[in-house]
Amino acid sequence: MARTEGDTWDLASSVGSTATGVAALRALASKQRDPLIFDPYADPLVKAVGLEHCNRRADGEMHVEGHPMLDNRRACEQIAVRTRFFDDFLSSAGAAGVRQAVILASGLDTRGYRLDWPAGTVVYEIDQPEVIEFKTRTLAALGASPAAELRSIGVDLRDDWAQALRHSGFDASAPTAWIAEGLLIYLPPEAQDRLFDAIMALSAPGSRIATEHMDFGGCGDAWLQRVGEWSKQVGSDVDLLDLFYTADRTPAGTYLAGRGWKIEVLTSPDAYAANGFEYPKDMAAVAAGSGYLTATLEMR
Repeated sequence: MARTEGDTWDLASSVGSTATGVAALRALASKQRDPLIFDPYADPLVKAVGLEHCNRRADGEMHVEGHPMLDNRRACEQIAVRTRFFDDFLSSAGAAGVRQAVILASGLDTRGYRLDWPAGTVVYEIDQPEVIEFKTRTLAALGASPAAELRSIGVDLRDDWAQALRHSGFDASAPTAWIAEGLLIYLPPEAQDRLFDAIMALSAPGSRIATEHMDFGGCGDAWLQRVGEWSKQVGSDVDLLDLFYTADRTPAGTYLAGRGWKIEVLTSPDAYAANGFEYPKDMAAVAAGSGYLTATLEMR
Protein backbone atom coordinates (compact mmCIF):
# COMPACT_ATOMS: atom_id res chain seq x y z
CA MET A 1 0.00 0.00 0.00
CA ALA A 2 1.40 3.39 -1.00
CA ARG A 3 2.29 5.95 1.64
CA THR A 4 -0.19 8.64 2.63
CA GLU A 5 0.18 11.79 4.68
CA GLY A 6 0.00 10.94 8.37
CA ASP A 7 0.02 7.17 7.83
CA THR A 8 0.88 5.02 10.84
CA TRP A 9 2.12 1.48 11.33
CA ASP A 10 3.07 -1.23 13.75
CA LEU A 11 5.95 -3.69 13.43
CA ALA A 12 3.98 -6.03 11.15
CA SER A 13 2.86 -3.44 8.61
CA SER A 14 4.17 -0.78 6.21
CA VAL A 15 7.45 0.85 7.30
CA GLY A 16 7.35 -1.03 10.59
CA SER A 17 7.70 -4.36 8.82
CA THR A 18 11.03 -3.22 7.37
CA ALA A 19 12.32 -2.68 10.91
CA THR A 20 11.32 -6.25 11.71
CA GLY A 21 13.11 -7.43 8.56
CA VAL A 22 16.31 -5.66 9.63
CA ALA A 23 16.04 -7.19 13.09
CA ALA A 24 15.64 -10.62 11.45
CA LEU A 25 18.98 -10.06 9.73
CA ARG A 26 20.59 -9.09 13.03
CA ALA A 27 19.16 -12.27 14.54
CA LEU A 28 20.58 -14.35 11.69
CA ALA A 29 23.99 -12.67 11.94
CA SER A 30 24.05 -13.19 15.71
CA LYS A 31 23.62 -16.95 15.20
CA GLN A 32 26.69 -17.35 13.03
CA ARG A 33 29.94 -18.88 14.25
CA ASP A 34 32.16 -16.14 15.73
CA PRO A 35 29.62 -13.42 14.84
CA LEU A 36 30.86 -9.90 14.16
CA ILE A 37 27.74 -8.57 15.91
CA PHE A 38 25.63 -10.04 18.67
CA ASP A 39 22.11 -8.88 19.42
CA PRO A 40 20.56 -11.34 21.92
CA TYR A 41 17.16 -9.66 21.70
CA ALA A 42 16.72 -9.59 17.94
CA ASP A 43 15.42 -13.15 17.55
CA PRO A 44 12.80 -13.10 20.33
CA LEU A 45 11.59 -9.66 19.21
CA VAL A 46 11.17 -10.84 15.62
CA LYS A 47 9.36 -13.98 16.73
CA ALA A 48 7.07 -11.88 18.93
CA VAL A 49 6.05 -9.78 15.92
CA GLY A 50 5.19 -13.00 14.12
CA LEU A 51 5.77 -12.23 10.42
CA GLU A 52 6.43 -15.62 8.80
CA HIS A 53 8.99 -14.42 6.25
CA CYS A 54 10.92 -12.58 8.97
CA ASN A 55 10.87 -15.65 11.23
CA ARG A 56 12.23 -17.77 8.39
CA ARG A 57 14.85 -15.13 7.62
CA ALA A 58 16.02 -15.05 11.22
CA ASP A 59 16.35 -18.84 11.18
CA GLY A 60 18.36 -18.90 7.95
CA GLU A 61 15.68 -20.78 6.01
CA MET A 62 15.67 -18.54 2.92
CA HIS A 63 19.19 -19.08 1.58
CA VAL A 64 19.82 -18.74 -2.16
CA GLU A 65 23.51 -18.91 -3.02
CA GLY A 66 24.78 -15.71 -4.62
CA HIS A 67 21.46 -13.84 -4.39
CA PRO A 68 21.96 -10.20 -3.33
CA MET A 69 19.38 -10.49 -0.54
CA LEU A 70 18.85 -14.22 0.06
CA ASP A 71 22.44 -15.42 0.31
CA ASN A 72 22.89 -15.81 4.07
CA ARG A 73 26.59 -15.02 4.05
CA ARG A 74 26.08 -11.83 2.07
CA ALA A 75 23.12 -10.81 4.21
CA CYS A 76 25.08 -11.36 7.42
CA GLU A 77 28.04 -9.37 6.13
CA GLN A 78 25.83 -6.49 5.06
CA ILE A 79 23.97 -6.21 8.36
CA ALA A 80 27.16 -6.71 10.37
CA VAL A 81 28.87 -3.84 8.54
CA ARG A 82 25.87 -1.57 9.00
CA THR A 83 25.33 -2.46 12.66
CA ARG A 84 28.99 -2.12 13.55
CA PHE A 85 29.18 1.33 11.98
CA PHE A 86 26.38 2.70 14.16
CA ASP A 87 27.54 0.77 17.25
CA ASP A 88 31.06 2.11 16.84
CA PHE A 89 29.75 5.63 16.23
CA LEU A 90 27.94 5.60 19.57
CA SER A 91 30.88 4.01 21.37
CA SER A 92 33.23 6.63 19.94
CA ALA A 93 30.89 9.42 21.03
CA GLY A 94 30.81 7.98 24.55
CA ALA A 95 34.60 7.76 24.63
CA ALA A 96 34.71 11.44 23.64
CA GLY A 97 32.55 12.36 26.61
CA VAL A 98 29.11 12.55 24.98
CA ARG A 99 26.54 11.39 27.51
CA GLN A 100 23.35 11.92 25.54
CA ALA A 101 22.22 9.83 22.55
CA VAL A 102 19.09 9.93 20.41
CA ILE A 103 18.04 6.99 18.23
CA LEU A 104 15.59 8.23 15.61
CA ALA A 105 13.05 5.76 14.16
CA SER A 106 14.37 3.17 16.60
CA GLY A 107 12.20 0.26 15.44
CA LEU A 108 13.53 -2.94 17.03
CA ASP A 109 16.91 -1.35 17.78
CA THR A 110 18.16 -2.64 21.14
CA ARG A 111 21.27 -0.52 21.57
CA GLY A 112 19.82 0.93 24.75
CA TYR A 113 20.00 -2.59 26.18
CA ARG A 114 23.02 -4.24 24.59
CA LEU A 115 25.77 -1.59 24.27
CA ASP A 116 28.29 -0.83 27.01
CA TRP A 117 27.27 2.75 27.80
CA PRO A 118 29.43 5.01 29.98
CA ALA A 119 27.98 5.82 33.38
CA GLY A 120 25.61 8.77 33.30
CA THR A 121 24.50 8.27 29.69
CA VAL A 122 20.89 9.00 28.81
CA VAL A 123 19.56 7.29 25.68
CA TYR A 124 16.41 8.54 23.98
CA GLU A 125 14.65 6.46 21.35
CA ILE A 126 11.85 7.76 19.16
CA ASP A 127 9.35 5.90 17.00
CA GLN A 128 5.65 5.42 16.37
CA PRO A 129 3.73 4.91 19.64
CA GLU A 130 2.71 1.33 18.75
CA VAL A 131 6.31 0.41 17.93
CA ILE A 132 7.65 1.83 21.19
CA GLU A 133 4.93 0.17 23.27
CA PHE A 134 5.44 -3.25 21.67
CA LYS A 135 9.21 -3.28 22.03
CA THR A 136 9.20 -1.98 25.60
CA ARG A 137 6.58 -4.50 26.67
CA THR A 138 8.25 -7.44 24.91
CA LEU A 139 11.71 -6.71 26.27
CA ALA A 140 10.32 -6.34 29.78
CA ALA A 141 8.66 -9.75 29.43
CA LEU A 142 12.04 -11.17 28.40
CA GLY A 143 13.58 -9.78 31.58
CA ALA A 144 15.82 -7.36 29.67
CA SER A 145 17.09 -4.29 31.49
CA PRO A 146 18.43 -1.12 29.82
CA ALA A 147 22.18 -0.65 30.01
CA ALA A 148 21.76 3.12 30.26
CA GLU A 149 19.04 5.47 31.40
CA LEU A 150 16.60 4.80 28.56
CA ARG A 151 13.74 7.16 27.73
CA SER A 152 11.44 5.88 24.99
CA ILE A 153 9.21 8.39 23.21
CA GLY A 154 6.23 7.41 21.07
CA VAL A 155 5.85 10.17 18.49
CA ASP A 156 5.83 10.42 14.70
CA LEU A 157 8.96 12.06 13.31
CA ARG A 158 6.75 14.05 10.95
CA ASP A 159 5.15 15.70 14.02
CA ASP A 160 6.72 17.89 16.70
CA TRP A 161 9.04 15.22 18.05
CA ALA A 162 11.53 17.85 19.23
CA GLN A 163 9.04 19.16 21.79
CA ALA A 164 8.33 15.61 22.96
CA LEU A 165 12.07 15.05 23.32
CA ARG A 166 12.48 18.19 25.43
CA HIS A 167 9.53 17.17 27.60
CA SER A 168 11.36 13.89 28.28
CA GLY A 169 14.30 15.76 29.76
CA PHE A 170 16.55 16.23 26.74
CA ASP A 171 19.30 18.79 27.40
CA ALA A 172 19.94 20.90 24.31
CA SER A 173 22.96 22.52 25.98
CA ALA A 174 24.84 19.21 26.09
CA PRO A 175 26.48 17.51 23.08
CA THR A 176 24.41 14.70 21.60
CA ALA A 177 25.06 11.66 19.42
CA TRP A 178 22.21 11.25 16.91
CA ILE A 179 21.65 8.21 14.71
CA ALA A 180 19.21 8.01 11.80
CA GLU A 181 19.72 4.44 10.61
CA GLY A 182 17.70 3.27 7.62
CA LEU A 183 15.38 6.28 7.93
CA LEU A 184 15.86 8.99 5.33
CA ILE A 185 14.43 7.23 2.27
CA TYR A 186 11.15 6.75 4.17
CA LEU A 187 10.79 10.52 4.60
CA PRO A 188 9.62 12.98 1.93
CA PRO A 189 12.48 15.34 0.93
CA GLU A 190 10.97 18.28 2.79
CA ALA A 191 10.46 16.14 5.91
CA GLN A 192 14.11 15.08 5.76
CA ASP A 193 15.17 18.72 5.71
CA ARG A 194 12.86 19.53 8.62
CA LEU A 195 14.32 16.60 10.54
CA PHE A 196 17.85 17.91 10.13
CA ASP A 197 16.73 21.46 10.96
CA ALA A 198 15.26 20.19 14.22
CA ILE A 199 18.39 18.16 15.02
CA MET A 200 20.61 21.17 14.38
CA ALA A 201 18.45 23.40 16.57
CA LEU A 202 18.87 20.90 19.42
CA SER A 203 22.60 20.26 18.95
CA ALA A 204 25.25 21.84 21.12
CA PRO A 205 28.87 22.04 19.89
CA GLY A 206 30.46 18.60 20.05
CA SER A 207 27.30 16.91 18.78
CA ARG A 208 27.49 14.37 15.98
CA ILE A 209 25.11 12.65 13.57
CA ALA A 210 25.37 9.25 11.85
CA THR A 211 23.25 8.15 8.91
CA GLU A 212 23.56 6.47 5.52
CA HIS A 213 25.23 8.21 2.59
CA MET A 214 23.35 7.40 -0.62
CA ASP A 215 25.10 7.60 -3.99
CA PHE A 216 23.75 5.43 -6.78
CA GLY A 217 25.94 6.93 -9.49
CA GLY A 218 23.02 7.70 -11.78
CA CYS A 219 21.53 4.21 -11.38
CA GLY A 220 19.06 5.09 -8.62
CA ASP A 221 15.81 4.20 -10.38
CA ALA A 222 17.11 0.89 -11.71
CA TRP A 223 18.60 -0.01 -8.35
CA LEU A 224 15.42 0.77 -6.45
CA GLN A 225 13.43 -1.34 -8.89
CA ARG A 226 15.75 -4.28 -8.25
CA VAL A 227 15.41 -3.81 -4.50
CA GLY A 228 11.63 -3.91 -4.88
CA GLU A 229 11.82 -7.13 -6.87
CA TRP A 230 14.17 -8.73 -4.33
CA SER A 231 11.89 -7.80 -1.42
CA LYS A 232 9.08 -9.79 -3.05
CA GLN A 233 11.39 -12.79 -3.38
CA VAL A 234 12.00 -12.62 0.36
CA GLY A 235 8.30 -13.32 0.80
CA SER A 236 7.09 -9.96 2.03
CA ASP A 237 3.71 -8.71 0.83
CA VAL A 238 4.94 -5.14 1.36
CA ASP A 239 6.31 -3.49 -1.79
CA LEU A 240 9.31 -1.44 -0.71
CA LEU A 241 8.85 0.92 -3.63
CA ASP A 242 5.49 1.90 -2.13
CA LEU A 243 7.27 2.88 1.07
CA PHE A 244 10.16 4.90 -0.36
CA TYR A 245 10.07 8.58 -1.24
CA THR A 246 12.23 8.72 -4.35
CA ALA A 247 11.85 12.37 -5.37
CA ASP A 248 15.03 14.41 -5.67
CA ARG A 249 16.36 15.55 -2.33
CA THR A 250 19.41 17.34 -1.00
CA PRO A 251 21.90 14.71 0.16
CA ALA A 252 22.32 14.66 3.92
CA GLY A 253 26.02 15.48 3.71
CA THR A 254 25.42 18.46 1.45
CA TYR A 255 22.63 19.79 3.64
CA LEU A 256 24.65 19.51 6.85
CA ALA A 257 27.93 20.72 5.40
CA GLY A 258 26.19 23.85 4.15
CA ARG A 259 25.23 24.59 7.73
CA GLY A 260 28.65 24.26 9.29
CA TRP A 261 28.92 20.56 10.11
CA LYS A 262 32.11 18.65 9.32
CA ILE A 263 31.31 15.67 7.08
CA GLU A 264 33.07 12.32 6.79
CA VAL A 265 31.94 9.51 4.49
CA LEU A 266 32.95 5.88 4.88
CA THR A 267 32.17 4.19 1.58
CA SER A 268 30.63 0.74 1.60
CA PRO A 269 33.72 -0.95 0.10
CA ASP A 270 35.89 0.63 2.80
CA ALA A 271 33.41 -0.32 5.52
CA TYR A 272 33.42 -3.91 4.29
CA ALA A 273 37.22 -3.98 4.14
CA ALA A 274 37.47 -2.58 7.69
CA ASN A 275 35.49 -5.60 8.88
CA GLY A 276 37.44 -8.13 6.82
CA PHE A 277 34.89 -8.57 4.02
CA GLU A 278 35.09 -8.15 0.27
CA TYR A 279 32.51 -5.80 -1.19
CA PRO A 280 30.29 -7.68 -3.69
CA LYS A 281 31.23 -6.92 -7.31
CA ASP A 282 27.61 -6.67 -8.43
CA MET A 283 27.02 -3.99 -5.81
CA ALA A 284 30.13 -2.03 -6.76
CA ALA A 285 28.73 -1.37 -10.21
CA VAL A 286 25.73 0.41 -8.72
CA ALA A 287 26.40 1.85 -5.30
CA ALA A 288 30.12 1.73 -4.47
CA GLY A 289 29.98 5.44 -3.65
CA SER A 290 27.30 4.88 -1.04
CA GLY A 291 28.13 4.15 2.55
CA TYR A 292 27.92 5.81 5.92
CA LEU A 293 27.98 9.46 6.92
CA THR A 294 29.25 11.08 10.07
CA ALA A 295 28.61 14.79 10.65
CA THR A 296 30.18 16.67 13.59
CA LEU A 297 29.46 20.12 14.96
CA GLU A 298 32.90 21.07 16.14
CA MET A 299 33.58 22.87 19.38
CA ARG A 300 33.90 26.64 18.97
